[in-house]
Amino acid sequence: MTLVSDKHPGETGETGETGEPSVPDDVWEQFARDSERDIRTSAPKEPSARARMVTERLRQQDARGARQGEGRGARRNAQPEGWRAGPEWREIDGRAARRRRLWAIIGVPLATAVAVVAMKPSLLPGDPFGTSSGGPAAASPLPAETAQPTAPPSSAAAATPTLDRPFAGSPAERWADGAAGIAVPEATAVGSLTRAQVADALRQTKTLLVDANLDPATLGGKSPEAALATLDPKQPGMLDDLKSRLREPGRKHDPLSLFSRFDPDEAHVVGDVVKTRGRMTFEPGKNASAVIHADYTFVYPLTPADHTSTEVTRTIVRRVLDVRVVDPGRYRATPGKLWIVRYDEEFGNSACDVYDGFLHPQFPSDAPTGAPPTGPTTDPYDRSRDIGHSATDTCGTASRT
Repeated sequence: MTLVSDKHPGETGETGETGEPSVPDDVWEQFARDSERDIRTSAPKEPSARARMVTERLRQQDARGARQGEGRGARRNAQPEGWRAGPEWREIDGRAARRRRLWAIIGVPLATAVAVVAMKPSLLPGDPFGTSSGGPAAASPLPAETAQPTAPPSSAAAATPTLDRPFAGSPAERWADGAAGIAVPEATAVGSLTRAQVADALRQTKTLLVDANLDPATLGGKSPEAALATLDPKQPGMLDDLKSRLREPGRKHDPLSLFSRFDPDEAHVVGDVVKTRGRMTFEPGKNASAVIHADYTFVYPLTPADHTSTEVTRTIVRRVLDVRVVDPGRYRATPGKLWIVRYDEEFGNSACDVYDGFLHPQFPSDAPTGAPPTGPTTDPYDRSRDIGHSATDTCGTASRT
C-alpha cells in the first residue's frame, strides 16, 4: 500500500534529516490498525462452491440463449450478474418475501376457519358435505317403488316423533308426501279398451285412493264422497254396501276395509302430511277388461285431540286394491266408473276388536285398550310380504310404528 503524504513539496517528509520519525508512535499505531481493517473489508471474497456453481450455470444458460437468439434480436455476449445482487434474484426473493408476509397475514385465520369447519361442517352454506342432521331435510327421499320389495326397510335412526318432526325414527321419513306417492303409470290400450279409457281409469283409481286415505275430511271422520263417486253403481251390491258401512259400522260391516278414518274426539293428524309408498300397475283381465292393481302403505302421524298433549304416535295402514274396467259398449257398465274386485288391508297401531268405523291409535302414555294381541309380531313397514284375509284373522303386535 502506498501512503500519500498530505505535505506539500519542500516540507519535511516522513522522516527528518536525522532519520527519526516525524509522526508520534501512537498516531502510527492507530493508522496501521485502521488500514488493516480497511484492507480486510474491501478485499474481494472467494465465492463459495455453490456460488461458483450457480454462476457457471447462469453463464452457460445465457450463452445458449444468446446463440439461439442470433438473427432474432436476442441479447449477445451477455454475462450473468453476480448471484447475490442481481435484480432477477432480488425480485424473486422480494416476491417470496411478499408471499410469506401474505401467508403470515391470512394463514392463521384460514387455519382457524378450517379447524372450525372441521368441527362443525354445517357452518358452510348449503351443507356441501351432507352432514346436517337437524331435520327432515337430512333424509333424502327414496326413489319411486317400481316392484315389490324383497325385504323390509332398514331401521331408521332412533328418534322420538315430535310435533315438528312427526316421522322421526320412521322409515316413512324418506317416503313421498301424500298424493305425490301415488304415481299413475303410462296408459296403453288393453283388450277392447282404448288408451284413453285406460288412462281415465288409472286417474279414477288415484282419486279413489287419495279421497279414501289422504283427504283431511275423510281422515276426520267424514264420508268419502269423492271416492264413492268413482265406483260404478251398476256393480251389484258394492256401492250400497259401502254406504251402509259408513252409516252403521260393525264387525262385518267395517268401513275401515276401504277408508282410513279417525275419531275427531280422540286424535287428529299432525300437520298436513301423510307419508305414502307403493305402486300401481295394470294388466289385461277377463272378458277384454283391464285390471288395475294398487298396493300402498300410508303412515299417519297423530296427536291427542284435546290439544293438551304434545305426544305423537303413528298408525300405519297398508291397502291392496284391485279394480276392473270393462268396455261399456260390450257390458253393462257405467263409462268412466270402477268395479272393485278385491280389497285387503292391514293396520299397525290400532286397537283390536273395536268396530265403530274409526282407527284407534295407542299413545305412549295410554293404558292398553281393546282385546290383548294374540297374533304374531309383524313389521307394518314391511312391503315385501303379501297380505290377505285368512279364515282366522288375529290381532297381533306391530314391531315398530
